Amino acid sequence: MSDVIKLLPDAVANQIAAGEVIQRPASAVKELLENAIDAGADSIQLIIKDAGKTLIQVVDNGAGMTETDARLCFERHATSKITQASDLFAIRTMGFRGEALASMAAIARVELKTRTAGEEIGTGVIIEAAKLLSQKPCNCAKGTNISVKNLFFNTPARRNFLKSDNVEKRNILQELQRVAIARPDIFFQYYQNNQLTHQLNKGNLKQRIANLLGSNYNQRLVPVEEKTQIVHVSGYVGKPEYAKKTRGEQYIFVNHRFIRSPYLNHAVENAFEDLVPDDAHPSFFLFLETDPEQIDVNVHPTKTEIKFRDDKYIYQIVRTAVKHALGSYHLSPGIDFDRESAFDDIRPSKERPVKPPTISVNPGYNPFVQDNQRKSPPLQSLRSRTDPGQWGQLFPADADTPAPKEGPEKKQYLISPDWDKGIQEDNGQKKFFQLHNRYIITPVKSGMMVIDQQRAHERVLFEKLKDVLEKRNAASQQLLFPENIRLTENDAAILREIIESVRFLGFGINELGKNNFVIDAIPHDLPEDHALQDVMEGIVENVQKNRVDLKQDLQGNVLRSMAKRLSLRYGKALSEEEMAGLANSLFACQMPQYTPAGKPVLQIISHDELSEKFK
Repeated sequence: MSDVIKLLPDAVANQIAAGEVIQRPASAVKELLENAIDAGADSIQLIIKDAGKTLIQVVDNGAGMTETDARLCFERHATSKITQASDLFAIRTMGFRGEALASMAAIARVELKTRTAGEEIGTGVIIEAAKLLSQKPCNCAKGTNISVKNLFFNTPARRNFLKSDNVEKRNILQELQRVAIARPDIFFQYYQNNQLTHQLNKGNLKQRIANLLGSNYNQRLVPVEEKTQIVHVSGYVGKPEYAKKTRGEQYIFVNHRFIRSPYLNHAVENAFEDLVPDDAHPSFFLFLETDPEQIDVNVHPTKTEIKFRDDKYIYQIVRTAVKHALGSYHLSPGIDFDRESAFDDIRPSKERPVKPPTISVNPGYNPFVQDNQRKSPPLQSLRSRTDPGQWGQLFPADADTPAPKEGPEKKQYLISPDWDKGIQEDNGQKKFFQLHNRYIITPVKSGMMVIDQQRAHERVLFEKLKDVLEKRNAASQQLLFPENIRLTENDAAILREIIESVRFLGFGINELGKNNFVIDAIPHDLPEDHALQDVMEGIVENVQKNRVDLKQDLQGNVLRSMAKRLSLRYGKALSEEEMAGLANSLFACQMPQYTPAGKPVLQIISHDELSEKFK
């Protein structure tokens, strides 16, 4: 029998290794940006063409490389970061494995120009499919200019698995955001198809977040700061009222390296317990600084997963830090719900003399005298006398309030009068009442019906919007003053995809450029208390969430998202007429029992079920 085990050719081995490190254009962007940061650059340009399929170029003003290093950096496992295994537990740089450039050179055409500060002439290297095509001196600025062209040109199967340009652009922007947030002290420029889309000036962390995600984030963030012997936690968390349906704005950095950690994400979300709904996720931008010996970053080729030596302690510290930040800014519930406001300012005033407290006592109070034997004298008599049997004079009735008429004794309720009147019928008409400003309860022949008011309104809106979209007859009202809104790059890309459907539903919306939009008309029945910025952000959030959770057509996704965003919020008090109108509209729908997402809208509790509860 002949031997069957053979060594793979270097070209094949390099392509297989490249699949672990360079999965898509965004992976190459991440590695090149991290190399620029490791080189000490404080100014970085990222240039993209055709979502990275045609060109990925990174220009930095870092230390640059010598002629020998410029050639050697494309060899597998060639690195300047480690020399022995123990160095893996002292890593403070972004890259160290020496696989990124070798992987890119195996599946693309890579052109490198680099020069150190002590040299007058730089070095130019061109490699294609892991083969050196040329290496010669060149004239270039200090630093490194590296271009990756025609990614996956020699692995067409992998190129075919890439997503659409919009998806790949979002992935690239996401990698840029992670690097830019981690290093607000570096100047970044981002070009897409020869157009400057982002220019991020040097500044602090809060300024960088606002530059990337919008200036309105200045009011949405709460600072976090907690220093212990194990780890130093700093950064920002979003206020609970701005929690979103998706997890897009959740960033954790360990020693300025972005990591994915469901364990630590859970610690942060646990700190928001009882502050955000179950289906909402808070935003956070947290930095953890710890001794490199306490972590292991060498557990994944992309270095986005790490292990902590004391992960349970880290979990508790992160959770406590976030909870303390929310409590410091009065955003988390405390035990003093009905605090006396008179004690808010207890500082002494020079103009106001300090007087000892006094107390008034009624020495003639007789607790055995009946109330109907007491009379309320004029208010002036309180200062002069307190006769026995006149306890009622301590609480004189308001002069403008008519005295209550005598009559039969009012019925005493064990729980609440609402329970009695809410489930009765008046002249054959069923009565509605609201429970916890969330549920609508009404009696039916078989028992009682409980309706979820938000879900019911969502179903009503969905069918109404569906009818509007089919007939193209949306009624709009022009705004006297058009309103400008600004979205993040990801949200703006999604809005561009759905903008025609949004217009059909009654919005007059146009793009101004650079993720800015103007709204000059809104649907006729849009509630006035909805801020247009929040409405559009909510619609885009729900579209993104539905895209992941449910595979459906774009228009159906927009309808579901808009109905979800514009539906009644829990906590909204409704009059009996409003409850009756909502119930009537619900039962006029084709499917009143379920929301567009398939969740139940109403439940009927039968007489037998109620009787069973009291056995």
